[in-house]
Amino acid sequence: MLLYKSNLFLERAFIMQNAEIIEIFQKYLTEDKKASANTLSSYLRDIRQFCEYLDTHTDATIATATDEEVGDYIDYLRAAGKSVATVSRSIASLKCLYTHLCIKQILQVNPALKLVPDKSTQKLPQILTSKEVELLLDQPQCIDAKGYRDKAMLELLYATGIRVTELIDLDITDVNLTAGVIRCQSRNKERFIPMYPAAVKAVSEYITLVRPQMIATPDEQSLFVNVSGERMSRQGFWKIIKFYQKKAGIEKDITPHTLRHSFAAHLLENGADIHAIQEMLGHADISSTQVYSHLIKKQLKDVYNKAHPRA
Repeated sequence: MLLYKSNLFLERAFIMQNAEIIEIFQKYLTEDKKASANTLSSYLRDIRQFCEYLDTHTDATIATATDEEVGDYIDYLRAAGKSVATVSRSIASLKCLYTHLCIKQILQVNPALKLVPDKSTQKLPQILTSKEVELLLDQPQCIDAKGYRDKAMLELLYATGIRVTELIDLDITDVNLTAGVIRCQSRNKERFIPMYPAAVKAVSEYITLVRPQMIATPDEQSLFVNVSGERMSRQGFWKIIKFYQKKAGIEKDITPHTLRHSFAAHLLENGADIHAIQEMLGHADISSTQVYSHLIKKQLKDVYNKAHPRA
C-alpha cells in the first residue's frame, strides 16, 4: 500500500483526480522535458490506457494505485498479447509519470519503481553500403530545378546525418557555405555540423541557381521548398526517397532515416570517435549512438561466417 508523509499527502492524493494528474504530467512533458509531439502523444496515450484499466478493474486512481495494482496492469498487457515494445514503452511512461509525481511531492512512494522492462532483441537499423549510397546520390540529374533540389537534399542528408524533420526545418540562414557547415536547431538545442565538399557544391548550386525561382515569395525562409514554393513536407521528401530508390534499383527497405543510419555507421566503420558521432547526430544519450557499434560488429561477424573456411 502507498505510504505518505502525512495525512495531508493522503488527503491530497485522494482528492486529485486522474484528469488533473494527466494535465500536470502533460505540462511537465511539454515545458520541462521539451518532449516531441510523437513522444507526448505516446506517453499520454499510455497513461490514459492505464486509467481505463484502473476504472474497469480496480477502485484505484493514478494517485492511489499500489505497486501491486501497477504490476497487475503490466501483467494484464502481457496477457493481452501486447508486444514487448508496447509493454516496455508503457513501463517507461508509468515510471516517468510516478517519478514526476514524487518529485512534485504529490506522492511519497513510487509504485512503479520496481517495474522492469521486458528484454527484447533490438532491431538494428538498415543501412546502405558505400556503393549503394553513391548509387542513390547519383540518381538526381541537375537538368532542372527538381534535380538540383533533390541532389542537394540527398547530399546534405548523408553529409550531416541530420533527421529528416531537421532537414525540412532548415532555413536559408542555417547554411554557411563559406565555412561549409549547417546550423541545426532541435528541441531548443543547437549544433553545427560540417559538410563534405560535394554537399557544399550541391547545396550552393541549388541556392544560387534554382531556389530563387522556386520560392513562392521573396521572404520565404525555408531552405528546401516544394513545387508550390513552400516548405517541403516529410511526406514530400519520403516520396522523393522512394522514387530514387526505385530508379537506382536498390532492393533494401529504405526509410527516411536510412541515410542518417548509414552516415553514422560509415563514420564509425572508418574510425570516427563515437562521442563526436553522438554530437553530430544530436543524441542525448550515448546508448542511442552505440547501436551503430553493435551494427558494425554484426556485419563483421556476418563477413567472418561467410568467408572463414571453418566458420
